[in-house]
Amino acid sequence: MAKRDYYEVLGVSKNATTDEIKKAYRKLAMQYHPDRNPGNKEAEEKFKEATEAYEVLGDEEKRKRYDQFGHAGMKATDFHQYTNANDIFSMFQDIFSGFGSSSFNDDIFDIFGGGRRQNRTRRGEGTPGTDLKVKLKLTLEEIYTGTEKKIKIKKWKTCEVCNGKGSKSSSGFSTCPVCKGTGEIRQVSKSFFGQFINVTQCTNCDGEGRIVSDPCPNCGGEGRVQGESTIKVNVPAGVTDGNYIPLRGQGNAGRRGGPAGDLIVFIEEIPHELFVRDGSDVLLDLYISIPDAILGTEVEVPTLNGKVKLKIEPGIQSGKLLRMRDKGLPNLNSYGRGDQIVRVNLYIPTKINSREKELLKELAKSENFLPKGAHTKKADKTFFSRMRDAFS
Repeated sequence: MAKRDYYEVLGVSKNATTDEIKKAYRKLAMQYHPDRNPGNKEAEEKFKEATEAYEVLGDEEKRKRYDQFGHAGMKATDFHQYTNANDIFSMFQDIFSGFGSSSFNDDIFDIFGGGRRQNRTRRGEGTPGTDLKVKLKLTLEEIYTGTEKKIKIKKWKTCEVCNGKGSKSSSGFSTCPVCKGTGEIRQVSKSFFGQFINVTQCTNCDGEGRIVSDPCPNCGGEGRVQGESTIKVNVPAGVTDGNYIPLRGQGNAGRRGGPAGDLIVFIEEIPHELFVRDGSDVLLDLYISIPDAILGTEVEVPTLNGKVKLKIEPGIQSGKLLRMRDKGLPNLNSYGRGDQIVRVNLYIPTKINSREKELLKELAKSENFLPKGAHTKKADKTFFSRMRDAFS
């Protein structure tokens, strides 16, 4: 099968600069690298094709010969036979630099899933502990003021006998016989492109490069034991359901001196018996009698900070929304508070005596008790939508 034009392979013009060629190759290499496309032969061939094109066009002398004679001017020996991905990237290190790490090889393994960045174990430093996740239930009153909670969790704790080392003494370690002290296992796989080396953490020593030869009798060489801890959690005012608080180093202790994981505390809001939360606002349904609605009154209504008096104007209509400024929840990430929204509802009795019935019949004859104009009115769509969501 005839080879494609190298400029076409990289997607650049024949007048492309060296930087443009480098940029084009890096983009293709990232896209078609075999580690990103396992088992995809087409991607593997495109990766090989792009690498071959760059080795020619990225070299000034080879590019001149290619421009003059085409593929016929390139000898097979001109193309470097790479054995693995690291070989390619070390050859073209200037192309792949600048990914925000001091270690070029670590960057490449991170990008293509080779495992070095995922392996946080450093030789001789123990295995890092895992994170823990817990739910913390809070009332609206606690969210209103902020609170301090104590929670008990079961977790791995540092062994106090060996101080987390895992051995009786500092000399109670020996080199791992599987990885020979490197903490890594290298596996070589072959493909049409050549050999690829996959580096993984040694499972025998968990990447430490050493094993415990004289284990601590208390922890059995783990450097940690199962235990229970009581931890204080300071919850700021205004948190909401789904917020979380990370407590660094409060998770499981690492093995043999490895750093502890974190404790992630997720906030779970307990539904309130009276209030419905709407962001920083709280919504409340208030029921008043027909006489109070007609004559006006002053009533005590609950808030998250105790009861306060609320004035009801004469002639108030059912469904009226009254705003109580700054009686809602604090804003978590800014100053101020939300409001308390009170929806007025008329209480209609279901049972009345004969005397009350006679009085109502008498009042019904008065024009003041008859609706003015039409008996129906167009519904407020915004109001119904909000109330349906808030009070469902």
